[in-house]
Amino acid sequence: MPNIFGSIPAELPHEFFEDIVKTDNLRIERIVSKGHTSPDTGWYDQAENEWVIVLSGYGVIEYEDGTRVTLTSGDYVNIKAHKKHRVVETSKDEATLWLAIFY
Repeated sequence: MPNIFGSIPAELPHEFFEDIVKTDNLRIERIVSKGHTSPDTGWYDQAENEWVIVLSGYGVIEYEDGTRVTLTSGDYVNIKAHKKHRVVETSKDEATLWLAIFY
């Protein structure tokens, strides 16, 4: 049986993205970070809404207006489509496991 905490790569030179469910209207993605941040190329500006929860570790999301939100285990946010945001910090000591639902 699949486990959300299973098969996490021991080495994470880059953030790890894995689709768990993907349909025409919904995508559920597991993301594993360890000290990773958003690419330097700019802000995420997604066409779909994103509901995201941190299952372990922590992550800091920054919005274009400068607001920052720190998510720890169990914390979640709903990011509306086209709300520009980026990840500015994740735990360096342990893997940060995110579960993101795009709808």
